[in-house]
Amino acid sequence: MAGHSKWHNIQRRKGKQDAIRGQLFTKLSKDIYQAAREGGGNPETNFRLRVAIERARANNLPMENIQRTIAKATGQLEGATYEELLYEGYGPHGVALLLEILTDNRNRTAAEVRHLFRKHGGNLAESGAVAWMFQRFGEIVVPKDKVDADDLMMVALEAGAEDVIERSRTYVVKTTPDNFRAVRMSLEEKGIPYEEASLTYEASTKMDLPEEALEQVYDLVEALESLDDVQTVFTNLDTGDDEEDDE
Repeated sequence: MAGHSKWHNIQRRKGKQDAIRGQLFTKLSKDIYQAAREGGGNPETNFRLRVAIERARANNLPMENIQRTIAKATGQLEGATYEELLYEGYGPHGVALLLEILTDNRNRTAAEVRHLFRKHGGNLAESGAVAWMFQRFGEIVVPKDKVDADDLMMVALEAGAEDVIERSRTYVVKTTPDNFRAVRMSLEEKGIPYEEASLTYEASTKMDLPEEALEQVYDLVEALESLDDVQTVFTNLDTGDDEEDDE
């Protein structure tokens, strides 16, 4: 049984969504806030903000919420100030975990995250303990039925992409962080549609666990993702992400 299947079997058995609606909206709003604070409130000139807005709209965050968040970030309305952090730790069975944090109170967040690590048999580590295992890259997901493979390959590689990976229903264009924007813009200019585009982390080497052990790790990941200040959790587990489920 592939790691991908095991992971999703566990999710289905628990019968829970990745995040409740309100919690998801909080995370999306924070992402918009940080993007607007750093690069301004115009998505035409602020690429990160544009990505954040598109992701929010895809998840049905109301436009009124988006506009209010941008106004707070650019000083037109009063609001909290957030900072981006990267937390590192080890979960059950020595699994490495990398957490993207967006918080207005780093002491509160550190305490909450440390508590969950301890509760689930892991520990929050010092800076640098885990990050060296991961590489930062851009990922653009293109549906197979919307593009010719040769055309995609040509456009992506000419724009500076590192690779184009074929999956069961999609192609994944991988880029360096520096080339992510140029590759995405090139795809748009050529009329090539995509389902998702984001900067992410991937472990250089991955570990495989049996389903029982994987479930223990999932419990920790689920608990961490339930915190409003935790934007994304990355692990070095081999969950079979390169093999898409055909269900």
